[in-house]
Amino acid sequence: MNCPECDAALNIPDDASVGEIVSCPDCGADYEIAKKDGSNVELKQAESVGEDWGE
Repeated sequence: MNCPECDAALNIPDDASVGEIVSCPDCGADYEIAKKDGSNVELKQAESVGEDWGE
């Protein structure tokens, strides 16, 4: 599977599960595994959770 952002090859382990985060080795974009059916994997942009520092 290729990175939707930069088209670099993403290495998704066979034992990866839904909800796991994978990062692109080239551009550093983070993706969450949305669906997994055998070797068919669907990714979505991972949400970045910012710190609110108690504000």
